Amino acid sequence: MMRNLLICIFLLTGLHLGAQEWDKKLLTTPELSVYRKTSSYADVMAFIDAVKEGSSNVTQLSLGTSLEGKDIPVLVLAEPRINTPEEAKASGKPVIYVQGNIHSGEVEGKEVVQILMREILHGDKKYLLENQIIMFVPIYNTDSNDKMEAGRRPSQEDSPREVGIRANSQGWDLNRDGIKMEAVETQGLIKNIIVPWDPTLFVDLHTTNGTWHGYSLTWAPSYHYAGEKAPYDFTWNRILPAVTQKVKDDYGVHLGPYGYYFTRQEGWPIKSISTYNHHPRYLVNQFGLRNRMAILSEAFAHERFYQRINSTYAFVREILEFTNKNGKEMMAINAKAEADAINFVKEQGGKASKGVRFKKVPQEKPIDKYRTYNYTSYTNEKGQTSYVRKPEIVELDNIIDYSAFEATKSAIVPKGYIIPAEFANIAEHLRNHGVTVTELKKTVRVKGETYKATGLTKARRRFEKHFMATIEGGFEADSRKFKKGDFMVDLAQPLANLIFYMLEAESDDGLVTWNFFDTYFEGKGLGENTVEYPIYKYFELK
Repeated sequence: MMRNLLICIFLLTGLHLGAQEWDKKLLTTPELSVYRKTSSYADVMAFIDAVKEGSSNVTQLSLGTSLEGKDIPVLVLAEPRINTPEEAKASGKPVIYVQGNIHSGEVEGKEVVQILMREILHGDKKYLLENQIIMFVPIYNTDSNDKMEAGRRPSQEDSPREVGIRANSQGWDLNRDGIKMEAVETQGLIKNIIVPWDPTLFVDLHTTNGTWHGYSLTWAPSYHYAGEKAPYDFTWNRILPAVTQKVKDDYGVHLGPYGYYFTRQEGWPIKSISTYNHHPRYLVNQFGLRNRMAILSEAFAHERFYQRINSTYAFVREILEFTNKNGKEMMAINAKAEADAINFVKEQGGKASKGVRFKKVPQEKPIDKYRTYNYTSYTNEKGQTSYVRKPEIVELDNIIDYSAFEATKSAIVPKGYIIPAEFANIAEHLRNHGVTVTELKKTVRVKGETYKATGLTKARRRFEKHFMATIEGGFEADSRKFKKGDFMVDLAQPLANLIFYMLEAESDDGLVTWNFFDTYFEGKGLGENTVEYPIYKYFELK
């Protein structure tokens, strides 16, 4: 037993460190359990205390406090030490944010963040702080991490044996909360980290649920075509290809694009893969509307725990290698995207349109060589063709990649929005996202559009405790006055694209979608009556 323990520790902690020897308190729970266990909340907090000891390059902050009273730790690694967002901004360095454990059954990120903190603060990776500030959040979903049982993720074959649950203690999936922001974790993330620290890159670490592709880890950029495209282009064309090649060269680990396929629909060999939706409810996607870069990391569920840690480690480390060299260029791209978003409103507000509903479409170029486990067919008892997986990995040619998006409905981008005083909760929600909202001090006259709703369709099944809503109706040209106490949102501000997507009536992931206006519509008898959507979009302010 002890011999196996020492071998595993050597292989995973010494693989890229030669003969590095650690104090036992700087070893993670998986390393000490021969990869049978994942860290508890207490384990992570003890590790944080140990890794901070003797280092002048780390500051511990709090993202917030969970519903069950657990602190959600944030570790800021910098040379020299950085304590505040003001100091970070003054340094001129990019802030790179990496989080694990948003879903408590997907534990590799939690462990990799601890290992990287150890290597940067006490090993040979301190050079990664030369040109960047790194924010690590090892255990984002603190409450659900310790609600461990075996069998929670069958595709992982109990490797590790026990893991926590997906939802937080309020019952919400924290990676579906980006727009509605009902979870205390999301509120703390946006208020205490994203708005004040303004990360250049956001990295979210997950594990897939089961598609048998042939990659040890798959990735995706921030999808959002209502945002500025340059941050996405840089992530897709520069970061991900460079990191993928480096991981293959240095680690012998294959990475590839995120996507799933179903042999039942396409037969074998498959012809396409498809990514997840573009909605900004997903935190990675929301960064596209915030003019920032983001990366989704999905370790391969069917590999063993130590393999998933290895691939996630390789991916995150090489991302940090890339950002350490190219962070200033990334900041410049983001800054230009922000300026472009503002200038678009100033120059085209009231004239040009952007998408508010989208469909998935193929990338222009198919995937030349797509790695996947092979399949063979047989005829089942019903006389139907079925498929079973074979043990070898093959490469398929010219696989269509459904990971682009095309607008199916658009709306005119206004100069701004007026929110009536009785909807102060909407103004406050926008402010919580980092939006600048001003209260009118005098009456103003505006010219623009009102949306006349003729119907509201709700989903039959709950999703995240919501019956998702889709509105029907149309816009009408309109001029009117608004009084002192109403709220104005000038759209010529950094979060223009996020504001637009949240406030547009027909948006497929806006505030209407998430039932923020249901009580109002029901009170007005929508369905029997035509009801005006209460958020007014103005093209001209008089």
